[in-house]
Amino acid sequence: MKLAAAALASVLGAVALAGCGLGAGPTPSDVKLVVTSDFGARALPAAGPLKVDGQVTVMSLLTRNYRVATREAGGYVQSIDGRSAGQEAGAPIDWFYYVNGVEANKGAAVVDVRTGDRIWWDRHDWSQAETIPAVVGSFPEPFANGIEGRRLPVRVECASVAGYACRTVTARLRALDASTSIAAIGSRGGPQALRVLVAPWASIAHEAGAAGLRQGPRASGVYARFSADGQALTLLDQSGGSVQTMRAGAGLIAATRQREDPPVWLVTGTDAHGVDLAARALDQDTLRDRFAVALGPHGAVALPDGEPGR
Repeated sequence: MKLAAAALASVLGAVALAGCGLGAGPTPSDVKLVVTSDFGARALPAAGPLKVDGQVTVMSLLTRNYRVATREAGGYVQSIDGRSAGQEAGAPIDWFYYVNGVEANKGAAVVDVRTGDRIWWDRHDWSQAETIPAVVGSFPEPFANGIEGRRLPVRVECASVAGYACRTVTARLRALDASTSIAAIGSRGGPQALRVLVAPWASIAHEAGAAGLRQGPRASGVYARFSADGQALTLLDQSGGSVQTMRAGAGLIAATRQREDPPVWLVTGTDAHGVDLAARALDQDTLRDRFAVALGPHGAVALPDGEPGR
């Protein structure tokens, strides 16, 4: 059994499947439910329009719209529409869920769905990262509706506050009606803010929320690694193997999170051109259902990159 499974896997009591979370109460509006596998690579479409009637939990929303089987006396999700947790090609596979781009730290049966929430379930290999605390594929969340029903201020921290990348990122976040301020990299602000670091990797490598990338997916949940000088970006597959290395003009959009702090988003790259490329790609179409995205001369690459090298 993996570490912290009770906190991070899709836990529910047997009573949840019997109807817990289906009671009377206000129906949340503008809710989205996405179910995928392989880090967002494959979508599992619902049978029809999303069913949201009355107050619902994350789990009851899932069971209303997909076929769900459980294991261990109903304590864990075993399968969704026949896609099972367990082992695959020798690697551990399980179901994880995210609310507005943040990995759950509570059981799905006790988390209420709120208006505007984007619920994302994904089945993937967790051998290289037991937890992936934040993802970018629910954009414009968490900027539009926040975390656990609370919208947070946004602080865009830039290497060049007057540069194209900083202006582009700030404009896109302000278009979401997010309370957005701008600061220079290294500025100190209040802890309860969504930070967006917009700078070449060499400028942010030691910043809180970014440093974990140097230690690989186990520490950051991001399947990419910069070289020590920041001038090369190596993309990893889901088994942690190197797939390709990008150099001049490479960009990266990723999100990380430390403990219970708000997520930190990284709009970064090997150089200023790569950062501009990443800033230009900060949109819903590019990021949809992707855990992180690398940018290069041939377009966007979803991370992890490609098939595992087993």
